[in-house]
Amino acid sequence: MTQLDAAARKDAAPVESKDDLTGYLASGCKPKADWRIGTEHEKFGFCRKSLTPLPYDGERSVRAILQGLSDEFGWAPVYEGDHLVALKKDGASVTLEPGGQFELSGAPLEHLHQTCNEVHSHLDQIRAVTDTVEVGFLGVGHTPNWTRAEMPHMPKGRYGIMRNYMPEVGNLGLDMMHRTATVQVNLDFADEADMVKKFRTSLALQPLATALFANSPMVEGKDTGFVSWRANIWTDTDPNRTGLLDFVFEDGFDFERYTEYMLDVPMYFLFRNGDYVDATGKSFRAFMDGKLDLAPGERPSLEDWTDHLSTAFPEVRLKTFLEMRGADSGSWSRICALPAFWVGLLYNSSCLDAAWDVAKNWTPEQRHALRTDAAHYGLKARIGKHSLQDIAKEVLAVSREGLRDRAQLDTGGSDETGFLQPLQEIADSGLTMAERMLADFEGPLGRDMHKLYEKYAF
Repeated sequence: MTQLDAAARKDAAPVESKDDLTGYLASGCKPKADWRIGTEHEKFGFCRKSLTPLPYDGERSVRAILQGLSDEFGWAPVYEGDHLVALKKDGASVTLEPGGQFELSGAPLEHLHQTCNEVHSHLDQIRAVTDTVEVGFLGVGHTPNWTRAEMPHMPKGRYGIMRNYMPEVGNLGLDMMHRTATVQVNLDFADEADMVKKFRTSLALQPLATALFANSPMVEGKDTGFVSWRANIWTDTDPNRTGLLDFVFEDGFDFERYTEYMLDVPMYFLFRNGDYVDATGKSFRAFMDGKLDLAPGERPSLEDWTDHLSTAFPEVRLKTFLEMRGADSGSWSRICALPAFWVGLLYNSSCLDAAWDVAKNWTPEQRHALRTDAAHYGLKARIGKHSLQDIAKEVLAVSREGLRDRAQLDTGGSDETGFLQPLQEIADSGLTMAERMLADFEGPLGRDMHKLYEKYAF
């Protein structure tokens, strides 16, 4: 049993200078032999009969499922106060997003076959503890029918602070918190130069991932006109901590420049003595100078810095690794496809060069337009003379080559390239999962939401 408690931070050594913050980011550098793949995915739990979201407490609830996973499969429970809020086991964790979305944060693994086995095992365990209580899980980028008012609130202190703050800085932040779900992958870098190249390449190509994984066309039962309403939500959440980060593409970008960016991202909270203290809008720079009014004379520890790093939400986020954040959640095969896509591009130097060649001449204006258009039109979006569908085919070929070169085989002798097949089908057809879902809903499913859930649930 683990209790979230930061009392020990009271005695943690304060950072001495900005160099300590930058050094923390640089501590992620590691040799290629030590690079790993960490995959995360979120999903919505629902009551099968009513199609309503799961409350936190009760027979059919978020807490009951967490407890079932702990009791039946040996996951260690994590509490915040009296509330069960997470599980840990073998380097992985199951956590709760603000609206009750279940997130599997996978262990750092060597190859994609392990990743897919991890996802498969997790979903099997979820089904084992939910089938008898008529609970299901849906992997989409945005809830297709629930209103914001219907969404439960998870009892985590930081989420309460965010709920109060979000309406002050954007119109859709509460929807981001409660009604969206994503799949992402965390990847390593060798040194600062490798980080810069991977950051630029993945940030420029993030709208392509948005289009390939677009899976959120509906809100409250209606077509939004966007293939990824989740991606559109991020454009009106909080401009101080989201977006494509133009400075990453500027000459001289490095760990220190990202540190400067994060010092200017307004704070959300302090974690002290087991409680979250509202620090919304406060300056981490002032905290560094011992001038934070909530903690006068106190300077942050590295634990405070790591907390703060988690409160920025750009399309690619830097910690001691790089997080790819542009994709909607989806079905089992597409969860595995997301890490495959990025590993193929970023973990092979020649493929990284080829991927950067695709995007290196795009202007900031083109990148921002593509981000918007990918959420709206999917692979029909255009940049210059090229459609995103054309770019998808080209980039998938590069990714496939990178995976083939890795030569990581499963027990049947297959390499990792097969995990790209769902994306290849989308690229070849030009139709996103969102467009297919809408066609199903309006056609063979007869606008029956129960049938939609039945078809697209795990």
